[in-house]
Amino acid sequence: MRIIYKIGIHLYLFLVIIAATFHIKARRWIRGRSGMWKKMRDKIGTDGNVIWIHCASLGEFEQGRPLIEELRNRLPDKKLLLTFFSPSGYELRKNYEGVDCVTYMPLDTRFNAWRFMNLVKPEMAFFIKYEFWYYFLRTLNKRKVPVFLVSAKFRRDQVFFKWYGKWYRKLLRFFKILFVQNEESRRLLNVINIKNVIVAGDTRFDRVFKISRYSVDYPWIEPFSKDKFVIIAGSTWEKDEQILIEYINQSDQGTRFILAPHEISGKKLLRLIERIDHPTVRFTDIDKSSYVNAKVLIIDNIGHLSSLYKYGDIAYIGGGFTKGIHNILEAATYGLPVIFGPNYKKFLEAVELVHKKAAFPINNFEELKTATDRLISDKNLLSSCSEITLDYIKSKLGATNSILDKALESMA
Repeated sequence: MRIIYKIGIHLYLFLVIIAATFHIKARRWIRGRSGMWKKMRDKIGTDGNVIWIHCASLGEFEQGRPLIEELRNRLPDKKLLLTFFSPSGYELRKNYEGVDCVTYMPLDTRFNAWRFMNLVKPEMAFFIKYEFWYYFLRTLNKRKVPVFLVSAKFRRDQVFFKWYGKWYRKLLRFFKILFVQNEESRRLLNVINIKNVIVAGDTRFDRVFKISRYSVDYPWIEPFSKDKFVIIAGSTWEKDEQILIEYINQSDQGTRFILAPHEISGKKLLRLIERIDHPTVRFTDIDKSSYVNAKVLIIDNIGHLSSLYKYGDIAYIGGGFTKGIHNILEAATYGLPVIFGPNYKKFLEAVELVHKKAAFPINNFEELKTATDRLISDKNLLSSCSEITLDYIKSKLGATNSILDKALESMA
């Protein structure tokens, strides 16, 4: 199996090199790695005293960020190295100032793992959620460097639990502690005799709660939303927008909408605005337009959505008609009931909020209209959902400190 893995890694590299001739993401993947060794040497030196945090991409970074911040707070004398596998994470966070060095992770080969360990000399490593690289994990284990898996969630359909998953289960044994999100993950791991498991929760709750406490104020939103019912739709895709626009076009004057599409290219936004029958204003045109009388506000840039949720009464979270819903916690931390499409069952927080009747999965326009109209017309229901959502968020706080406490304790 190791031979197959090795061949697969080199085949992957070969295919990325070919794709780099016409695909910008592949080109960034290749170019970014070309200077990574020098960057690590220049930024963190070769004298050790390093803690390594690895994330696959941007989502994992947001999950690991509370841990990074707490590491910096507790161990200010340590150098922090943050690596990414994907360009989508690295390109957006390459200037992150919370660590000493941000770079790509070298391709998982035996030579790269050996070279990395000799250069960086990490004292400990944290892999966030779903990162299982054989040669790096094996080398860390051989060098007796403790490595921790953070906020992982395991499902029965993963390769570790298949009849042919023996070799992959070996990767799990390289971790000193696997910090998982829920009891189901621990149960599954125990079945395959992985016992060094601690249910510590999800660090994302700590992250979104902190964001909400330091959110940006937008004074001009007040006249837009005053005495109105505000529905905020975040990270929407085409199918989400189809049913949302149908609902917007039928809604009365007492409701306002804030839409933050997943794709914000010019042509895409123009087509979106053309389909809306009510006065609409773009976020970047606020100074030029009369937004007080607009019914719909389009967020056409990034970085604002997490703060804007506090001005809403209901949140619609996009992605549920594609591969899976986007982040519902940013809305839930403000006590907003959440609505989303049918593809949500891989997201524990969505499943649990549906079970608590504070989140509403929908399959079509009719179900969207039914759920939204109920929340608008029934103030007691809205208040109850808001209270349930807030209590749920607060009950999940503390994963970051729990993980770091137990990780440092295990090294004593």
